[in-house]
Formats: sequence, structure tokens, C-alpha cells
Amino acid sequence: MPRHLVLGNGNLLINLDEHLQIRDIYYPYVGQQNHVQGHVNRLGASINGSFSWLSSKEWTIEPGYHNDSLVTLSYARNNKEGVTLKIEDAVHQRENMFMRRITVNNESYEEKRIKLFFHQDLSIYENEVGDTAYYDPEKSVIIHYKKNRYFLFTASFDQRGIDQYTTGVKRFLSAEGTWKDAEDGHLHVNPIAQGSVDSTFSVEGIVPPHGQCDAYYALTVGKSREEVFSLYDYLMEIGPSLTLDKIDVYWRRWVNKTKVNPCNLSDKLLNLYNRSLLIIRTQTNENGYIIAANDSDIQHYNRDHYSYMWPRDGALVAAAVAKAGFHGMVKNFYRRCADVLTKEGYLHHKYNPDGSIGSSWHPMINKDGVSQLPIQEDETALVLWAFWEHYKETGDIEFAQSLYRSLVRPSARFLLQYMQDELDLPMPSYDLWEERRGIFTFTASSVYGGLMAAHSFATLFGEDDRAERYKKGADRIKAGMEKHLYDEEAGRFLRGIYLLDDNAYKKDFTMESSMYALFAFGVYSADDERVVRTMHQMNEELSIKSGVGGIARYTNDYYFQQTHDMARAPGNPWLICTLWLAKWHIQCAKSLQDLERPHEILRWVQQHSFSTGVLPEQLHPFTGEALSVAPLTWSHATYVDVLKEYTKVYEKLSQNSLAR
Repeated sequence: MPRHLVLGNGNLLINLDEHLQIRDIYYPYVGQQNHVQGHVNRLGASINGSFSWLSSKEWTIEPGYHNDSLVTLSYARNNKEGVTLKIEDAVHQRENMFMRRITVNNESYEEKRIKLFFHQDLSIYENEVGDTAYYDPEKSVIIHYKKNRYFLFTASFDQRGIDQYTTGVKRFLSAEGTWKDAEDGHLHVNPIAQGSVDSTFSVEGIVPPHGQCDAYYALTVGKSREEVFSLYDYLMEIGPSLTLDKIDVYWRRWVNKTKVNPCNLSDKLLNLYNRSLLIIRTQTNENGYIIAANDSDIQHYNRDHYSYMWPRDGALVAAAVAKAGFHGMVKNFYRRCADVLTKEGYLHHKYNPDGSIGSSWHPMINKDGVSQLPIQEDETALVLWAFWEHYKETGDIEFAQSLYRSLVRPSARFLLQYMQDELDLPMPSYDLWEERRGIFTFTASSVYGGLMAAHSFATLFGEDDRAERYKKGADRIKAGMEKHLYDEEAGRFLRGIYLLDDNAYKKDFTMESSMYALFAFGVYSADDERVVRTMHQMNEELSIKSGVGGIARYTNDYYFQQTHDMARAPGNPWLICTLWLAKWHIQCAKSLQDLERPHEILRWVQQHSFSTGVLPEQLHPFTGEALSVAPLTWSHATYVDVLKEYTKVYEKLSQNSLAR
């Protein structure tokens, strides 16, 4: 189930599903140590003795956010009982605590006795062995802990604290969990449990006819009992209501510190731009690692997840964020890349949020028993390219200088050395989709962009000899691409080539959306005839013709494949791939009329976002429903990048039109 609401501060990330249930609690890193593991943390209510969970059919849920904020604004309506809950959630922007304000509205003519039930199902350190849950009478709170991870839960209703509570065993033998005990509207007290445990507690209040009353729920997270109690005291001193309001103010000011020209864009498109920036912020660790996605339900498919930093995703996200004016948010990304760069000058497949090397399926030996580097070379190249984009936006020469020796020079040296000399192309590596090994147009384009970035840095710092070497290396790549990756008969660029014996190779004519890289990383202009022909063919062959719209990754894409009807759906529509087509149209635009197609694509993306503004990775080609993970950080960053570029070109063309 995708995550409809995400809340975080760079250390603590909490995800909610469409029923407003907590499904993930990541701490102390965004994406690492998920202490819930996707299990449901239920929210329920007993109204005049009639109990139901909010996930039941008795409730209509409308998840959402306050505009321009990381404070939620959701509604749960029980029409049968005449009760509506307005629910606002937030993670503090600095402290590791989560708050929930529930405004209970009694829309009936009779008094309502309301009991709210909160269920906690943790798997601390990502397993259920050896957890403890207990009631602490000192503050009247529930605490879950194991080793150096503590979680303190509390609640109140009309200023009265926890009414009933229990702890118990879950998912072991015949025990389902303490949430079952709540379904009769009454909890049988058990003050402590250990092993595979959960807890449930309730708060109670009376709401008069057509009246309302506020309830609060809070979680503090830390590495010791003292730490979570200190955060609890801090929250109680300020008060949860005022704390929520202050968090809302902070995020509104944060996201609006830079303004985008609205041009002819609707409020919906502009709101999604701000929402995307906020969501990217939740997926970015304070230490700098930018995580691809933190939807733990993907584990059900392959027993792994997206909670890694791919340097590819990170670089493209960081470049988009800098373009939007949020430079400080991604400076640590480049520092971390310098930290984990190998002595040879390349980056590994992916990294955990603490900087350790992530899981991989790239072997270190090929089918013939010959050693090979298990890398995507584009990941190293893209970080270089993005770092220069960052410098162009900021002009921060001191920051650039601080990483020139540790990041730029060793990366550029590797790109120069990792060359297939006979072809003037990069040596084989894995493609950007991490699926096949060869020499690809996307990889070659990114290496060109990386070497040109290194050339620009070397020129900036007066190292003319190095600058010339980097430029010659980039020119070699471009010449090799024109000779080996462009096919005259097809009239377009190839996806790539696969080396055979004696430097012979096999051409791969599979249509690929990633060939947008030809213009995106500066190898060619967007209106170069060869690029134009390639992009036109890409649009024709990869468009989804089922009525859903969008662009597939490539022909016969197997990942989450829904059909073998290639004529209607060569693959599932991916948001980033569709936005790449919009980017090409924008860069080719000579008049405002030329921007109609990219404007249409921006609207298409917005129409396929969740009601909360969350963007998934891909869509079902016949229903348009989200597939794979959501939110995908890359999707949000690409939307930010393309909309920002759209406004820049629109403004320029408008001025030209007025000048005429």
C-alpha cells in the first residue's frame, strides 16, 4: 500500500497510509531502522459504545495536508454516528517527536461519549525479538524499548490523559495483538509485556450536541529513557497544540523562501511543486544521503526495498533542488559522495543511509569468469555533473573548492581511465535501470556531462592542463557516440551496444526513454536533428495508447509488467520518463505555443498524483493506478526540475513576444 502522507525532519520519518494509520517509523536515519516494518498501527473510536477502526467501511477517510506545509489536514467521517474527526499530524522540524491533534466534531443532536483507541505495533531494530512494552505511572505513558531505542507514547482528551491501557503479545502462537482487546470498547489492563509485543490505550471524553473537543496523541523517540522523557517534558511545557501550529508556520516559511514565477500555471500545478519540495525534504537525511523511496510494502515483492541512496537518484534530485533555490538542503549530499568515493574514484551501486554499501545484484565476475567492476558508471558521472549545476546556481566557490580535490579530481580521473580505447567510449557497466551490462547512450552522455563539469571546475581553479585533459576526454566520448551509438539507417541513437570478441559489438535498437540524456547533459542541443529524430521515435514507440497516457521506460519493460500488448502499452507509464519528454519540448520551444505540450504533461502528472500530492514511480497502463513505491523522490524532483525549467523558458519567450 503506498504511503499517502509522509512526515519527517531528516532523522525521524513517519509514513501514514490512506486510513491515517502509521505504517513506518524510521529512526535515526531516513530509510534505516524501520521500527514498524509496514505493520498497521491502528486508530479506532468507540462512539456511545459502538466501536470501529478507522480502516473499516464505517469511516470515510480524506487524507491531506495543509497547503505548503508538512502538517497534515485529514478528515475521517462516520455518517452513521454523525461524527467527524479532523486529524492533523506532524513531525517536529528539529526534535524527534510526532504529534497528532484530533478535533472531534459531534454533528448530531445527541451527546456523544467518545473513546479514541491508539494501537502501537513496533518491531524495534527491524525485528520482533526482545522488545518490551510497559506502562510508566510516573507520566502515565506507554514506552516501547529495546537496547538503545526508546519510543514514548501518550495521549489526552479534553486535557485528561490515558484512560485505559494494555500491553501484550502479537503474531506469536494464537495471539493476534492487543488491538483485538479494544474491539469491545474496553481494555483489560496488562502493565508490561516482552518479546513480540504491542500496546493499545484509550482516552475518553464527552462531546455535546453540535460541539467539538480536541484530543492529542504524541510520540517521542530517542536512544534512552531519559531522552524520550526530556522530549516529553519539552512538548508538555509548550503544549501540543501550540507546537503543531509552530511546526506549520515553519514549513510554510521554509517552502516559500524562494518563489517560482507562476506564468500560466494553475494553482494545482504550483501546489504540487511546493508539495514535491516538502516531500523531497522528508526523504533527505540530515547527514546528506538522499533516499530513493521509503515505502516498506515493496518488501513484499522482493524482500528488499528502496530505502537506499543511489548516487544516480541523489545527483538528479540534488540538481533539481538546487535549481529550485534550496541549496543548503543538498550540500551534505556532495560531502557524503566525497566520503564514500573509492580510492579508484568511482561510486558503488547504492548506499545505506548511514553510508555503508547497500545490497546489490551486480556481480564482480562475468559469464566468462573475467573480473568486472559491479558499477553503473553514470552514477559517478552524474554526481560530477550535478555538482557543477549546484555551483552554477550558487556561485559558492569556497564550497566547490572544499570538494575539488576529494570529489572532482578523483572522479574525473576515473572517468578518463575507464575507457574502451578502441571505441572512444566508456567501458561496459550497468545501465541506469541496473538491468543489463553494456555501453549505453545514457551512460556515455552522463560521462560526457561529468567530464565537462570537471573541465569547468578545473578552469575555475586555474588548472588549465587538467581542464584540457577533461575536455579532450569529453570530446572523445562525443566522437565515439557519433560513430558507434548513432545508427544512420534507423535515423536515431541506439539504446546501447554489447561488446563481442575482437572489439566487435552487437547493437541494441530497443527504444529507450533515457536517451533524453543526449541533450540533458549537454552532449547535443535539444534541437539537433539526430536528437529530434530520436525523441520523435521515442514518443511514438513508448507512448501508452490505452487512454491512460504517459511514456514507458523502454519497449517490453518487464518490471511490474501488466500486459504483453506492446502496441497499446510497451511498458507501464513512468512519471519521470514522461517528464523527460516534456523537458525536451521545453528546450526546443521557440514560441509560447510550443510550450502547450509540456504544459499538458505537467497537468497529466498532477492528475495522477494522490489527493495528498504524493507521486508514485509508475502507473498501471490500463487503470492509471499507482504501481511500485510512492512517494518516489525521483518523481518529485523531476517534476520540480521540469516545472522550474518551464517557467524560465515561458518567461523568456513572453519577453521576446512583447519585444516584437
